[in-house]
Amino acid sequence: MVRRLAVTKALAVSKVRPGRWVLGADTTVAMGKRILEKPSGPREARRMLQALEGREHEVWTGVALVKDGRTVSAFTDRTKVRFGRIPPLEMRAYLRTDAPYDKAGGYDIQGKAGDWIAGIRGDFFNVMGLPLSRTLRELRRRGVTPPTGP
Repeated sequence: MVRRLAVTKALAVSKVRPGRWVLGADTTVAMGKRILEKPSGPREARRMLQALEGREHEVWTGVALVKDGRTVSAFTDRTKVRFGRIPPLEMRAYLRTDAPYDKAGGYDIQGKAGDWIAGIRGDFFNVMGLPLSRTLRELRRRGVTPPTGP
């Protein structure tokens, strides 16, 4: 699913950016057979975080590299994430921020929710939305030199 969505996004941009490399990505959180998309509001975000608490889940990101309307590479990456305990006061404060509402699973590993992560197996950057190391390898394999620094 995430690979297909990444390809769809990249192909759409490629139509208006001919001759350019386009990278598309899509990330989702899976707990067993349940997919946790972006929560629609505080109640749903709370339910998601409570479901994740004390358990392991998977974060899947699909990545597509497209040029001139043609998919050159598409792959998925998976990272396993284990949540620890979420202190109730911290959860209430977190739900009052914007952080949970634009992220699959309702959490940002690079932000406050990172305090609740008990461990990961896989690429940290995949959980943020782009498996950086693998993406850079794919770009280099195709002769694309990623930009460096500001």
